[in-house]
Amino acid sequence: MWLPVRVPRASASPEHRAGAVGPDPGPDRPQGPQAAPHGTVHPAGCGKMAVMPSPRSLGRAFPRGTVTLTAAFSCAVAVLVAGCTSTASGTGSPPSPRAPAAASAPASRLDWHPCTVGGAALQCATLAVPLDYRHPAGRKITLALSMVPATAPPDQRQGDLLVNPGGPGASGRVWAAVAAYGLDHSVSSEYNIIGFDPRGVGASVPALSCDPSFFAGVRPDYIPASKAAEQVLIGRAKAYAAGCERRFGWLLPFMTTQDSTRDMDSIRAALGQQKISYLGYSWGTYLGQVYATMFGNRVRRMVLDSTVDPRGAWYADNLAQDRPWEARIQAFFSWVAAHAGVYRLGTTRAQVQQAWYRARAQLAAHPIHGPSGLITGPDEFDDTMLQGGYTNSYWPGLAAALAAYLHTGSAEAMINEYRAFGRQNENEFAVYSAVECSDVNWPRNWAKWDADARRVDRTAPVMAWYNTWFDAPCAFWPVHGPARPLAIRGAGLPPILMIQGTLDAATPYQGAQAAHKLLPSARMVVVEGGGNHGQSLSQPANLCVNNYLNAYLANGAVPPGAGLVNATCRALPDPSPNP
Repeated sequence: MWLPVRVPRASASPEHRAGAVGPDPGPDRPQGPQAAPHGTVHPAGCGKMAVMPSPRSLGRAFPRGTVTLTAAFSCAVAVLVAGCTSTASGTGSPPSPRAPAAASAPASRLDWHPCTVGGAALQCATLAVPLDYRHPAGRKITLALSMVPATAPPDQRQGDLLVNPGGPGASGRVWAAVAAYGLDHSVSSEYNIIGFDPRGVGASVPALSCDPSFFAGVRPDYIPASKAAEQVLIGRAKAYAAGCERRFGWLLPFMTTQDSTRDMDSIRAALGQQKISYLGYSWGTYLGQVYATMFGNRVRRMVLDSTVDPRGAWYADNLAQDRPWEARIQAFFSWVAAHAGVYRLGTTRAQVQQAWYRARAQLAAHPIHGPSGLITGPDEFDDTMLQGGYTNSYWPGLAAALAAYLHTGSAEAMINEYRAFGRQNENEFAVYSAVECSDVNWPRNWAKWDADARRVDRTAPVMAWYNTWFDAPCAFWPVHGPARPLAIRGAGLPPILMIQGTLDAATPYQGAQAAHKLLPSARMVVVEGGGNHGQSLSQPANLCVNNYLNAYLANGAVPPGAGLVNATCRALPDPSPNP
């Protein structure tokens, strides 16, 4: 389950506002990037991600809704970029001898115009790219781009910084504003910050949709009560894959991460840049690893936050999420128990877990209906509550909604949480499936899926079946990918900055370190005890992490330490409960 990295709600707790100790800025940073004075935004995963997870959040890789901005954030970003004009269009450089044949389309001009995305005033443009890069003169599709232009004096500008929040399937256009707002202004002002909706996503054309009604109405419980119930869910997965082939069979063979990587290089060429810088979260880190492998001599700087293990794409990687996700939800249960006086759901983790499953059973027996049909049942409960595995900033709202439902029978708070964070976006889900199911061939024998789900369910029941059904269309996908994922090659790359929490469930720490070993020039900042998916530009801000990020984008500085842990930061404290 990968989802895009999301924007969590802010916490008002004073300990969160305090942040953490940052790295020594070093003598070559006269003013040194500081934490953004106006606050920052946390990218969480759409993946199962959100996303990434988003990335559903890093990363689904991380579908869980799209990034939303508060009124204050939108206002601040609008002030930051309103009235700016772009000088970033141009023609591309000749293809590099290291690049694959026919890897990039001929450069096109980008005509930027003012636009509003997610409440932020930006510059927008579109770019036509080949459907099939083996035939660059053939059929075209269109990518939707956004930009916060550089405002520093021309001689201080550092080119273009592309950003991606994860997924696959997450819209990335608003992330130009998220990054511009979250970075120190002295750094963000030196870059044209470019967001984009990858092929098939959001405002890009076409936007992939396989069954717009897939998440509507009463859905079968993710946890099958019998073999017959499992067959119903298998039938849904088969039907979804068949619907994708029927509606967009011409597009599906060209929805791989490598296709999106070539699109990134087409963006670079259209921007007129010999090299680009990149900031990616969750699945966006895999996109970055693939770009570095295919177009290594076109990388200027690269930041990978909450990194996908490229060896396990994608069946093994998704299985690897289940136990860490169980641990994150158990941590949530413990946190709720520690605040028993507020939520009254139990004084032990086990008691809170019982309350969780009691609410789920009640919603299965008596789903909540509204004027337009089903609002929330057991699946919607899971879609919402499991978002707590991405970031603990969701914990107070989720706990309050659970408590209100169990103590008073009121579903209002539960519905609000679902609408804000749990509602599935079918376009995200379609793109998530199209990318992951095509990047590499998945097991086609359902007996293996069933056996793995039942094995994992014995120790990680929270995610075992949920993750299985999120990925199940891949067992029946019309495109058969290669037997193994692309081998990531990191030789000869410039220094790369990696950022990783040790308790991240969407992109587990061990997998991120496996990626680190494949990127010998990378240096990793490890957030000890950090379970959030997406550690930099967080809300509330981790000043230690943000200082490393700002220093790197300002002057290329990476931690000097040797080995796989090159610097450490403390995780932020858990949030305070809602009063």
